[in-house]
Amino acid sequence: MPPLPGWVLVGLGGFLGSVLRYGVSGLVQRLGPTGGAFPLGTLSVNALGSFVIGLLGGLADSRGLFGPGARLLVFLGLLGGFTTFSSFSFETLQLLKDGQWHLAGLNVAGQLLLGLGAVWLGWGLGRLPGVSA
Repeated sequence: MPPLPGWVLVGLGGFLGSVLRYGVSGLVQRLGPTGGAFPLGTLSVNALGSFVIGLLGGLADSRGLFGPGARLLVFLGLLGGFTTFSSFSFETLQLLKDGQWHLAGLNVAGQLLLGLGAVWLGWGLGRLPGVSA
């Protein structure tokens, strides 16, 4: 059987990661001590995904554990579907490891400010009369 195209691997991994995110986040949110008042499910998924991508990235770097197809399936697909925050965290760590502190800081500030600004702008536009999806 020929290898699957990259987009198929990313799509399959993304499907699995999204389903896992839904299940884990919902479970933590329901069972958490805050009674749903704080988004503990999302925080947990982001922390877990960041830990797993760091662990697997370290194994990949030190032991050559993943080939190109497995990297697409696991890193971009599964973990990207589970939480894009893990990708952001891993990329920022790579910048720090490379000694590019200014780019790491720019990445953190840019992600936070642009993300919050974009959601605020989208929310405001979505509330305008006559605007529909």
